[in-house]
Amino acid sequence: MNILDKIVTDKRKEIALRKSLIPLKQLEASALFKRSTILLSEHLKSSTSGIIAEHKRRSPSKSVINQNLNVQDVAKGYEEAGVCGMSVLTDGKYFGGSLDDLLLARASCNLPLLRKEFIIDTYQILEAKAYGADVILLIAAILTKEEIKQFSEFAKSLDLDVLLEVHNLEELQKSIIPTIDMLGVNNRNLKTFEVSLETSKALSSHIPNDFVKVSESGISSIEAIKELQPYGYKGFLIGENFMKTDNPGESAKSFIKKLNK
Repeated sequence: MNILDKIVTDKRKEIALRKSLIPLKQLEASALFKRSTILLSEHLKSSTSGIIAEHKRRSPSKSVINQNLNVQDVAKGYEEAGVCGMSVLTDGKYFGGSLDDLLLARASCNLPLLRKEFIIDTYQILEAKAYGADVILLIAAILTKEEIKQFSEFAKSLDLDVLLEVHNLEELQKSIIPTIDMLGVNNRNLKTFEVSLETSKALSSHIPNDFVKVSESGISSIEAIKELQPYGYKGFLIGENFMKTDNPGESAKSFIKKLNK
């Protein structure tokens, strides 16, 4: 079993428990359920930086990244820095996140918010909407083509943007579905945890222009972004690079300033 398999096994148990505690009607009655979403895909198309900055306390590959910051400060800092969107990890067991993080980020900024989660059930998409997300992440490695279609269509019915993540050409080919807004290429090999920007470069020509291209993982320098922009990438998901500092907002601000010089 690789790390993704373990996460999905645990996630199934977690969802069963959550469903038994919070019925669908309760999620749909949430005050945030009726809010208009802010489309990350549209923001990325017109952005000069394309930075999607992440809130992440820890990860299976890096263990603890930063446990000392509160989400409100991070969200406000990212917004002041001029990032394009914010990604919020909501997985508890492996990443130390929660849906409350999403709720707090939503109360603290007007950025498009991505719920970064291992989605395997429509219930999680309803949760995303109820807790203030604008975008959901679908991971091709853990979903069938039918699930990708079902989940993305369901997300669109709730006015949510959809970012679909792939790691290789095989995953990409099953993911070309009209209800996807953004195609994200993860540069991290999930079996070895090695990171290579060559993954984004190699897959770029296979992504139709209807989708906003996003590169994820291993983007820690201005050079990396400048290297990927000619391949048509408009979005860059940056997690650990900002979060491992004492002030992620300030780090993002100086990064974007240098990038736009």
